[in-house]
Amino acid sequence: MNIGNETYKKYADAHAPSSPIVRDCAWAFCVGGSICTIGQALIFLYEDILGMPQRDAGTLCSVTLIFIAALLSGLGFFEKIAKRAGGGTLVPITGFANSVVSPAIDSKAEGLILGVGAKIFTVAGPVLLYGTLAGAIWGVIYWIMGLI
Repeated sequence: MNIGNETYKKYADAHAPSSPIVRDCAWAFCVGGSICTIGQALIFLYEDILGMPQRDAGTLCSVTLIFIAALLSGLGFFEKIAKRAGGGTLVPITGFANSVVSPAIDSKAEGLILGVGAKIFTVAGPVLLYGTLAGAIWGVIYWIMGLI
C-alpha cells in the first residue's frame, strides 16, 4: 500500500490521542521547581547548618543532586518520575545525570569495557562535545573582542 504524506498526516492526526499541553506544562513546572527547591534547601543546609562557604555549598548541592538522580536511575525510579514529569526532570542537573547513567545500566550485560565503558556517554557525549566546542569558540570571540 502506497499512501502520500498528506494522507498519512490526516490518518495520524485522527488516531493520535490529544495531549493535555497545559496540564503537562504545569506538572513539568512543578516537578522541575521542586527539584530546584530541594537544591536550594540543600544549599541552605550546607551553608547554615554545616557552615560551608557559599561556593562549596553550591558544589556539594550539585554533587548531591547528581548522586540522588544516579541512584534513582539505577533503582528504576527516575524513569517512572520522568515519564510523568516530562521536561521537569530533564532541565535540572538531574536529567543530565540520568542521561549518563541510563545507557550504562542498559548495556551492563555487555561487560564493563564494551558495554558500560563504550556506551556510558552515548547520550551525554554530544552535549559535552558541542558544549565544550561552543565554549571554546565563544572564548576566542570574547578574546578577539577584547583586543579591538
